[in-house]
Amino acid sequence: MKKLFLIIGAPGSGKTTDAELIAKKYENITHYSTGDMFRAEVASKSERGAIIEKYINAGNIVPINIAIETIVSAIKNAPTPVVIIDGYPRSEEQMIELDKYLENEKELELISCIEVVVSEEVAKDRVLGRSRGEDDKIEVFNNRMRVYTEPLKLIQNFYNSKNILKKIDGERSIEDIVNDMDNFIKSKI
Repeated sequence: MKKLFLIIGAPGSGKTTDAELIAKKYENITHYSTGDMFRAEVASKSERGAIIEKYINAGNIVPINIAIETIVSAIKNAPTPVVIIDGYPRSEEQMIELDKYLENEKELELISCIEVVVSEEVAKDRVLGRSRGEDDKIEVFNNRMRVYTEPLKLIQNFYNSKNILKKIDGERSIEDIVNDMDNFIKSKI
């Protein structure tokens, strides 16, 4: 049975970097970033990529059917028994659709949703300092932050009710954050 960990956090929280560093340490962990998966699809110049690009450039959420297809495909094709996906879910709808999928999936268990917690100020400083593309402009950041924070309480309450929400302070050194996350994941696998 595959074990799934979701990592959520504000834009610039460091969730992708944290997950990458953990996955590099272990042969039995695969990491996928929804943002990276979507950017790769955009780079492929596919029809789906063109649709995704419009949403990313505006800082909006990619449509549920495209997000679920991308994530489910990644999980099923993962070469390891442990999968970390960061940047998902980003909406109540995404959370509910993934939960519906997981209810019927006997080969996959959601172990935890890990939230990397940072203030809006720290997130803004990090995102505007990295200049990775269109999605790192102040207007887009503000929209991405709004899109992230609007459903956050619902997402937190949902995973809290299942007793699988883990919060990690994302405003410390990367080593401390990764060590905390690593120790938590190891304790669950």
